Amino acid sequence: MGLLQVVITLVVIMLLVKPVGSYLVKVFSSEKSGLDRVFGPFERVSYRLMGVKEEEAMGWKKYLGAVLIVNFVMMILMYAVFRLQKYLPLNPDGIGNVSPTIAFNTAISFITNTNWQAYSGENTMSYLSQIVGLTFPMFTSAATGFAVAVAFIRGLVGRQDNLGNFYVDMTRAITRVFLPLSFIVALVLVFQGVPQTLLGAAQATTIEGAEQTITRGLVASFESIKHIGTNGGGWFGTNAAHPFENPTPFTNMIHIICMMLLPTSLVYAFGLMIKNKKQGWTVFAAMGIIFLVMLSTIFYAEYKGISAVDALGVHGNMEGKEVRFGLSETALFTTVTTAATTGSVNAMHESLTPLGSIVPFAEMMLNNVFGGKGVGLLNGLLYLILSVFICGLMVGRTPEFMGKKIEGKEVKLAAIAILTHPLIILAPTAWALIRPESVTSIANQGMHGLSEVLYAFTSGAANNGSAFGGLSAGTNFYAMSIGLVMLVGRYISIIAMIAIAGSLATKRVVPVTTGTLRTNTPLFMGILIMIILVIGALTFFPALALGPIAEHLAAR
Repeated sequence: MGLLQVVITLVVIMLLVKPVGSYLVKVFSSEKSGLDRVFGPFERVSYRLMGVKEEEAMGWKKYLGAVLIVNFVMMILMYAVFRLQKYLPLNPDGIGNVSPTIAFNTAISFITNTNWQAYSGENTMSYLSQIVGLTFPMFTSAATGFAVAVAFIRGLVGRQDNLGNFYVDMTRAITRVFLPLSFIVALVLVFQGVPQTLLGAAQATTIEGAEQTITRGLVASFESIKHIGTNGGGWFGTNAAHPFENPTPFTNMIHIICMMLLPTSLVYAFGLMIKNKKQGWTVFAAMGIIFLVMLSTIFYAEYKGISAVDALGVHGNMEGKEVRFGLSETALFTTVTTAATTGSVNAMHESLTPLGSIVPFAEMMLNNVFGGKGVGLLNGLLYLILSVFICGLMVGRTPEFMGKKIEGKEVKLAAIAILTHPLIILAPTAWALIRPESVTSIANQGMHGLSEVLYAFTSGAANNGSAFGGLSAGTNFYAMSIGLVMLVGRYISIIAMIAIAGSLATKRVVPVTTGTLRTNTPLFMGILIMIILVIGALTFFPALALGPIAEHLAAR
């Protein structure tokens, strides 16, 4: 029965890939369509308010500058809202100001599409902070990722340094993709019993006669964009395990579909935009195979259980798992949320079997198994560029992709982005483990304690936001260090890919010959998968061997 639920969910996702991907192409193309009558007036008003000329083209430097400036200004405004929420409206429960370090961490977290929460949402944030400081940047951060991905594709197929207009791309992503989808999903969630109210906490008397405070709020609207935008986080501290966020099996399925909907569709849209569907499906297949291997691994691990626990007469460790929906939905939710870099959880990842816990680690460390909005596709294309370069060296030809030569500049930029990822995971983890103050935040010692710290920095670097559990990450050290890791993890790859797009856009297209490496074949797909896995293993296997792998071997 559990396997059938997983299959049905994956089939629904696949059925939506082509129509949604085709719609995304229409949104970001310059062609006129019937959609202009619906969304055009709102967009034109937005352009006038921003002083944006819709037809203005941007070279890669101007496009990148717009991305960084807009995100920086929004981050500063978010920080101000958190620090001043005590004096601002929409605070019916009288919650005080957020501390400086948590405000710093949270502002970076939500502007980078990470949504790591070193606090309990319902007890720390006012309604205004939840709306303006958390929900609003969920739209803008997801739209930023989409805009950057589209800009790179334009550079890949372009003939001049023109990546489009960032303000137009971002506006169209919000008005034509995220707002409509989030509105529909929010209505479905309300129908299923998810709260949506501006009223403060309710007081209730339990059967035993005790007084209980029941927190509520604008949960449905928060949940919809949280999953549609692969943002993560939660209105409540227990996230999608809370019955107000995820009350029924149907809402659990909706959450999973929403997380995978746009990342998978964007890969298909990539093939349409470059006018090479086979290339798009090749990238999709590479990501899909890795995803299925990861899903199969965690599915097997959770159902098999742990020998040491089985010897006690207990089969299937359900502590910390989603007991309402079963092990299958815990396995699928965990695989999806770390593949799509959403970070939403319906179970404690710390409660997974050691073998099962390797899956969220591996997906975030690889950081290209569909991934989040836009940036996931870009990370996959980084490895594709590297694969083309390596194959070119092997056959003694100048590597080419989409008819454009991949030269030293592009490879160096791709290498910087790829190598930055393990650096900002492993170096801070080592630093945290040699500091007595930060070690005291670890709930468990030994192998499991190492996994807690490693997971926190991996989640931050991958802009995922999920937590392993057990680590008290609200300290000044972890708030500041993870905040900086999230910042670097988000923008280094964006800067590198836009720079690569600008370089490729000005290159002439060389004719295809018999010696040209075809990058849309099953053979190249296999090469791409192997290079992704080899690089991942070389950089992260030693750290995993000291944590979840050692714990798995010890528990056998």
